[in-house]
Amino acid sequence: MDGVVPSGPVDLRELLTAVERAAPAHAVQAVAGELARTIDAVEASFLIADYAGGYLARLAPTRHPVDGDIMARVPVDGTVQGQVMRTQRVRVERGPTGTHVCVPVTARGEAIGVLEVLLPAGCATESVDAVATAGHALAYIVIPSRRYTDLFEWGQRSVPLGLAAEIQRRLLPESFTCEGAQVTVAGWLEPAGTVAGDTFDYSFSRSQLYVSLTDAMGHGLTAALLATLLVSSLRNVRRGGGDLAKQVTRANTMMVTQIRPDEFVTGLLLQVDLHSGAVSVVNAGHVPFYRLRAREVQAISFPADPPFGMFEGTSYQIHSFRLHPGDRLLLVTDGMMERNAAQVDLSAALVETRDLHPRELVQDLTGRVLQVTGENLDDDATVFCLDWYGSDQSMRSVASGADPSLASPAL
Repeated sequence: MDGVVPSGPVDLRELLTAVERAAPAHAVQAVAGELARTIDAVEASFLIADYAGGYLARLAPTRHPVDGDIMARVPVDGTVQGQVMRTQRVRVERGPTGTHVCVPVTARGEAIGVLEVLLPAGCATESVDAVATAGHALAYIVIPSRRYTDLFEWGQRSVPLGLAAEIQRRLLPESFTCEGAQVTVAGWLEPAGTVAGDTFDYSFSRSQLYVSLTDAMGHGLTAALLATLLVSSLRNVRRGGGDLAKQVTRANTMMVTQIRPDEFVTGLLLQVDLHSGAVSVVNAGHVPFYRLRAREVQAISFPADPPFGMFEGTSYQIHSFRLHPGDRLLLVTDGMMERNAAQVDLSAALVETRDLHPRELVQDLTGRVLQVTGENLDDDATVFCLDWYGSDQSMRSVASGADPSLASPAL
């Protein structure tokens, strides 16, 4: 379970030392080697969640490591490994030939994958706890290790990416999900056949959460480059200490000077005060967003200012409202609402899925759109979910949403 490190015979200092001595692409093998040494693990493998959300890719087994080799893709639906990732619960199956243990590999709500270990039959409970400890540590090993190798990236790609998709992928946050004491966020993007320039982004400061959802006009490389200009500009101003007003003003100025008059990017940007729950919103030509509060869904539609890049000197209005503990916000791009995708009733779906964790919700909603469109999207379908727990909350659930009437016990 995320946030819980069971006790066991694994020495985390020795584990991390072994990882640091290994090549980045062999980090998982180093963990497996420590498990074999300390608790006599017979086999160990790491399954990483792919970008499409439907599979876990099993990296090469420890006995015969082959750099970059993906041994198998295991479906999330209908498998023990998929259940472990979705529930964030350790699964132990004891048999006459061995003890099969699967543990979630998760950091701050980002379900990275699953650690699967075969232990000797009749092994002690402490050995199972050790696997859980290693699984928790593995999340924090994979995160820095993937900076230095493409191995984990290969595992996450069940389909090849074109150049436009590659650019779009690099614009997204490194983790699609993040849990905090006050708030949990999660995003998901289902690209169209020809990438249409959607992005989502978020960043936490000590007192604020910044969120953006943007949609560049057009398709392919042109849309990806437009999205790059806007997202990079917003990040540049934000990382320089600029608030929401400065971000949108400077981003628009930059876009106007760099793109053609007939090009633009729509956007919905939020700044959330983590102490009070006060939200500031800029709507740059974007579609409405939704708020779920105590089973009631409201479409929030503030007057739209022009998209970014259309007019020099645009003065963007900042609208405001306040979150209540248990509120869920859903931001979408128009690919979730246009043509056949409009068959999905987002308001009804929000009520139906109110018990899901945000990382599960965003995949569920885009999955519904894929189903009604026959997996033939005319436009990128992108969603971003924000669950607000409240500033006085020190614990969070790792398996459900923020609504206190539905959440499982906090962990």
